[in-house]
Amino acid sequence: MDWWCCFYDYVNIFEIFIQKIMTQDVEMKEQQVPAAPSNSVSSPTPILQNLKEIAALIETGAYAREVRRILRAVRLTIALRRKLKASVVSSFLNFALAPGSETHTRLSSYLPKDDQNDMEVDTASSATQATVKHSPELEIYCYLLVLIFLIDQKKFSEAKACSSASIARLKNLNRRTVDVLASRLYFYYSLSYELTGDLSEIRGNLLALHRVATLRHDELGQETLLNLLLRNYLHYNLYDQAEKLRSKAPRFEAHSNQQFCRYLFYLGKIRTIQLEYTDAKESLLQAARKAPVAALGFRVQCNKWAVIVRLLLGEIPERTVFMQKGMEKALRPYFELTNAVRIGDLELFKNVAEKFSTTFSSDRTNNLIVRLRHNVIRTGLRNISISYSRISLVDIAKKLRLDSPNPVADAESIVSKAIRDGAIDATIDHANGWMVSKETGDIYSTNEPQLAFNSRIAFCLNMHNEAVRALRFPPNSHKEKESAEKRRERQQQEQELAKHIAEEDDDDF
Repeated sequence: MDWWCCFYDYVNIFEIFIQKIMTQDVEMKEQQVPAAPSNSVSSPTPILQNLKEIAALIETGAYAREVRRILRAVRLTIALRRKLKASVVSSFLNFALAPGSETHTRLSSYLPKDDQNDMEVDTASSATQATVKHSPELEIYCYLLVLIFLIDQKKFSEAKACSSASIARLKNLNRRTVDVLASRLYFYYSLSYELTGDLSEIRGNLLALHRVATLRHDELGQETLLNLLLRNYLHYNLYDQAEKLRSKAPRFEAHSNQQFCRYLFYLGKIRTIQLEYTDAKESLLQAARKAPVAALGFRVQCNKWAVIVRLLLGEIPERTVFMQKGMEKALRPYFELTNAVRIGDLELFKNVAEKFSTTFSSDRTNNLIVRLRHNVIRTGLRNISISYSRISLVDIAKKLRLDSPNPVADAESIVSKAIRDGAIDATIDHANGWMVSKETGDIYSTNEPQLAFNSRIAFCLNMHNEAVRALRFPPNSHKEKESAEKRRERQQQEQELAKHIAEEDDDDF
């Protein structure tokens, strides 16, 4: 009986405990009932707060004349561009510019008026900020921010008007701290006109801006504008004008890796059209290597042209070129084209060219693929000369699948030209209509291995020299001794900068 009494006592204690817990839950729920929304001013959004910090960074860089701070502000803006909204941009304009000023009125007119509720809240929060006199750098930054937002929202007509207004404002400024922002504005100015199909309209303006940048010793602006002019000429297939401009433009050291990559790519395209395949190959491969990993589209275009150039040179690209991460689908037509050239099958080459004619037309490589027909024939002839010590010209015409009215005469002409160019080591017996191949010697007894090693060593030395030239050091670093606190701050800034560079979007490409 005693154990039954103990059992009932435990049951009673447990029931009392449950009742207390339920009572506490009810009290907590009553306390957690959300309060009615008040009309008080809400705190600024995180994106708006980030933009205000970027504005402070630009003001500091403009006051101290430190271009690296403004460059960092541009990188931070590129990282935020996907999160921008009309309400946030409008609130930032109210914060950065004097309400009612000409610049504020003009930029506000480009923004959509959809998010009225959000704009009221954000405007109320920004109205509490004291309006300060803005610097020209901050004004140009506002133009850049609005222009990026309009292009991302696919409002190309408004972006075109905004970019024209920003370029008109830039012509009146001659400050080195504006150069970084100006170079980005030049890029988006050209992009907005290209997206609307009016790229030829701004060619004169770009030439005038390039002349002004040269007179002002704005080297970053010269790089950007030269690339934009080359892109403008190549867009309309004006390769001769592009080469004349490139050859007469002032020489300078590359200050931006992105602009240098673009320059190498355009130079490779010009060299390819001018039949200078060796220089074109070097420029295109260098552009693909120097491009950031995030710039996938740019690296794909470089590899497409590099594959064509290598085929025109008689080389066969490695399979790993087509298996690069993220490029397999884009490079598939060029992989099949390479396979047809490697085999030397003229019929397969024609089928591939017809199958992917739309892709080749959009890549503007159709004319180069027409040139490849001769290389296909030469490759097939080289395979025949290796396989047969003696073969008739009639059989050569059949194996090459020549579809001309007189295939034997064409085969004889092709073989003669290949022997003269050194593509094959053979002779023609005109009396019997034969091609007699000579025995292949040991390649290691020739100078070819030495030339191959020499080219590889030269490539490594050039890469080392470019890496040394690209090193950058803080000004007066050899005169001032750095304290521990400044060292920590510098290392933190370098880590943040490296992170932003790694995460940088491939928009510029």
